[in-house]
Amino acid sequence: MRYRLVPFPSAAAPPVAAVEADVRREGDHLHFAFRVSRGAKLKTASRATPARRDGLWRSTCFEAFIKPGAGDAYFEFNFSPSGDWAAYRFDRYRRGMMNAAVMAPDIQWRTLDGAAELAARIDATALGLSPSARLGLSAILETKQHEKTYWALAHPGDKPDFHHAGGFIARPPHKG
Repeated sequence: MRYRLVPFPSAAAPPVAAVEADVRREGDHLHFAFRVSRGAKLKTASRATPARRDGLWRSTCFEAFIKPGAGDAYFEFNFSPSGDWAAYRFDRYRRGMMNAAVMAPDIQWRTLDGAAELAARIDATALGLSPSARLGLSAILETKQHEKTYWALAHPGDKPDFHHAGGFIARPPHKG
């Protein structure tokens, strides 16, 4: 399923024309593809040996929030163009944060003709997805001039808050 992310309203014009995300499922894996169309050059960390790292949201980062079913618990996945990643589990809104016991995602980054794309594949077996699962998709884009914009499926509050359940408006694809 393809989604168009929207920028958080601000006085400054967004540095890119559009951010889209595509989510699909193949067996036990969820595949995310974020595409940034035409715009400013993004600040990205150097590609190195991918590792689990905190604080990826401080620069260009793509995120998936997954609420697996009933209840308040949810997962947060961060994907960096460098290949670094993070995965957290929360008991409820911004509470009970712990590293999620998941396998490292496969992350690919490429630039092409004024656009950029990050593809990430995660093993969804540890998430316990139910038919009522919800999904939030987001991106933090930082330009080389250190300007940041915040993109998501929805911005339910008066500030960018990707943890807000009102932003979990999509459904992850069913196993098929």
